Amino acid sequence: MITLALAGKPNCGKSTFFRAATMAPAEIANYPFTTINANFGVAYFRAVCPCRSLSLTCESCQDGVRFVPVNLVDVAGLVPDAHKGRGLGNQFLDNLRQADAILHILDASGSTDSEGNPVDMGSHDPMEDIMFLEFEMAMWVYGIIDKHWTRLQRQAQSKSHSIHRALSEVLTGLKISPEDVRDAEGAAGIDLAHTDSEGLKGFCREIVRISKPMVAVGNKVDQAPGAMIDHLKKSRLIFATAAGELALRNAAAAHLIRYLPGDPAFTILDEKALSPQQKAGLAMIERVMEAFGGTGVQQAIDHAIREILGLIVVYPVEDEHKFSDSRGRVLPDAFLMKRGSTPRDLAFMVHTDIGKGFLYAVDARTSMRVKDTHELKDSDIIRIVSTAK
Repeated sequence: MITLALAGKPNCGKSTFFRAATMAPAEIANYPFTTINANFGVAYFRAVCPCRSLSLTCESCQDGVRFVPVNLVDVAGLVPDAHKGRGLGNQFLDNLRQADAILHILDASGSTDSEGNPVDMGSHDPMEDIMFLEFEMAMWVYGIIDKHWTRLQRQAQSKSHSIHRALSEVLTGLKISPEDVRDAEGAAGIDLAHTDSEGLKGFCREIVRISKPMVAVGNKVDQAPGAMIDHLKKSRLIFATAAGELALRNAAAAHLIRYLPGDPAFTILDEKALSPQQKAGLAMIERVMEAFGGTGVQQAIDHAIREILGLIVVYPVEDEHKFSDSRGRVLPDAFLMKRGSTPRDLAFMVHTDIGKGFLYAVDARTSMRVKDTHELKDSDIIRIVSTAK
């Protein structure tokens, strides 16, 4: 399953974002290092379920909206010199190893300094935190490589030795491939076999951008001064109010409002059941949603999955005529897959034995066979025919 990590300095609202996205418990407090051990939960990517366009009754979606699970990890807050082990740096960086992408949670209100300590509203520029996180992660990778660098460069002098493969093996715990290494080498404009330490640091910056792409999320936008919002709009941020999203999910669970994560608005179901404080809180959240098109929490997750990682949703079925599994459940499963994936790739995702026994696939929409090299598209519904049951 795809894994997204929540990163950022202490006290930026990561744990609130985590709770809002997963509804799993996580301690929330207004002081640094509230999160010491990483929190693990399940969030969801929001997609349009094909059932509506096919006039089907589907029990796996909500009002035509399909929520596809992804892992979400809330790691300890990062402080300057984390790559040297300061704060909870080593633990923080180790928790990022298996992340496919990172949601960098920023305090858009500018009310916390670089170490997460409270300061006057708007006095800290959140954009500084973006550069700081990229630097810390690059230096962390540099520290890993530097331990092996003399040996790697010596081996690189042999024509039969691939420094790209060797480096990917050193960084295997970070899910880095030889192709990633080549791309980062090109982006840094260096020759790894002959570069110096500065060139290697440049390579580390690029390998982090390639292997751990980041989405910057301006949290606490409901508290941010107007001048700060105008400043941050110059960058590609997704503005969010994690506290607002958490309040909406709790209100929806209590049947006070109608709301699905990612909706641009909500509907109050019973205004008489709301206290004056609840009405005021919902009114504030409504103003933020009108200004930014939602609370930003689901939007950030969706952006990471769709735009940053380039994933599509594919629906495997066993009966291409009823779009169901063997028990008659319509569109029971949904898989996130890389663009360019094939039916054979889907077969292996369903089960290794089904992949090994793959014979052919059927496009359920057209009832036609497709080749094992056929490139799957978003919302494809595919029947896999395999020797395995």
